[in-house]
Amino acid sequence: MRLIPVLTALLVMVALYLGVLKRDELMAIAHAASPSAAEPGTEAAAQDGGNEADAVRAVGVVAVHSVAQSIDTAVVLRGQTQAARQVEVRSETSAIVISEPLRKGTFVKKDDVLCKLDPGIREATLGEARAALAEARSQVPATAAKVEEAKAMLEEAEINYVAADKLKASGYSSETQLKSARAAVRSAEAAVAAATAGGDGTQAAIESALAAVAAAEREIARLTITSPFDGLLESDSAELGSLMQAGSLCATVIQLDPIKLVGFVPETEVGRVEVGTQAGAQLVSGREVAGLVTFLSRSADTTTRTFQVEISVPNPDLSIRDGQTATIAISAAGALAHKLPQSALTLNNDGQLGVRTVEDGNVVAFMPIKLLRDEVGGVWVAGLPEKTDVIVVGQEYVTAGVRVTPTFREAAQ
Repeated sequence: MRLIPVLTALLVMVALYLGVLKRDELMAIAHAASPSAAEPGTEAAAQDGGNEADAVRAVGVVAVHSVAQSIDTAVVLRGQTQAARQVEVRSETSAIVISEPLRKGTFVKKDDVLCKLDPGIREATLGEARAALAEARSQVPATAAKVEEAKAMLEEAEINYVAADKLKASGYSSETQLKSARAAVRSAEAAVAAATAGGDGTQAAIESALAAVAAAEREIARLTITSPFDGLLESDSAELGSLMQAGSLCATVIQLDPIKLVGFVPETEVGRVEVGTQAGAQLVSGREVAGLVTFLSRSADTTTRTFQVEISVPNPDLSIRDGQTATIAISAAGALAHKLPQSALTLNNDGQLGVRTVEDGNVVAFMPIKLLRDEVGGVWVAGLPEKTDVIVVGQEYVTAGVRVTPTFREAAQ
């Protein structure tokens, strides 16, 4: 009972094998066996039958006559917003906070007070330094007078020495008197040197007192910690009564106008980006912003081999926050591209993205492409000749080298 189904299956397999794989051979045997095959005048009929057979075997596809157009391309990146500046304002001295704290989110202007510290004995130290300076300066007239007095004594001693020398030459003075006059000159010279050194010491005392005054004034200036620029407080300022040490955090200030868009350009695209070009971005909220490229790194990241790019975007109302994700598009030079339906794209056996085209003789060819832009009405691709016939329906059922029967339609459809 089971033999009949098995025989039936075998007969079906043989019929399929002969009908599909050996079709040409069977057709040739049939034509050879036909009596009309050898009759005169039937050669043209046989050729017509062959052409009809080829037409039957050709696959029907739908194609479009595509012509390349010039479009503006863009370098598209993923990035995020970043504050133009962010500073942790810290104390330079130790003291108790005596000012009320400012709360996070407060807008501050440049030089607004963030933290004020207790001066302690710093005012007294400054007064002491100023008194020392005044005392040192008061010594200047007395020192100058001593120098002048010493110089006058030196002049007198030199005159006496010249007179004693002349008297000695005339025989009216002894050798002892001449040596005594010479000694007086040397003593006067020493007095001048001592008075001059005293003047230098007075000047050194003045310089030291000035340094002490400047240090005391600088220490007092450190008691008032101010904002370095206009911005927002990202944290509360130091609490009233807290002890600030040198290096303690007073507040964190960020500047959001303008704000930066930061992304990373692949090394294959970095040559298309230039500083000063227009750029735009879409935030995750859907908001679109625009700005200019202000920085392009000259050094690649060692891990990702990408180059950092920064775009400056106006943010007068501070509505764009630091750290928002954004899709960035940087303007680049235009290029010739074809706009095709996304369904026309396919893959070859090697997994390469491309399209299938109709070449001379209605033979299919595969052409790799590069995606430039994705729009609602289709995709813009590069890598194709300026004019080409692209298969848009049936491309998945044919391969390179297959003959097709194309039906053309308008590219806009």
